[in-house]
Amino acid sequence: MLPTPEQVHQYIADNLPCEHLQVQGDGSHFEALIVSPAFEGKRLIARHQLVYKALGDRMKAEIHALSMRTLTPDEYKANPNG
Repeated sequence: MLPTPEQVHQYIADNLPCEHLQVQGDGSHFEALIVSPAFEGKRLIARHQLVYKALGDRMKAEIHALSMRTLTPDEYKANPNG
């Protein structure tokens, strides 16, 4: 069974502190906006690795593709749309 956007949202929220989290998708391809203080001082690749770690084996087994915007709270406050 393919995961829902709500399930992917919960997977991330359960394992990564998020101030804001939006997930959209069709069951195998997802887009996420993730705002977390855990991203402070980290480069883009390190931020994505934190999200992959939060998803664990689900990224390999259930989720075919995940496009994500990873922002710190300050980055999000400065420009919530981009």
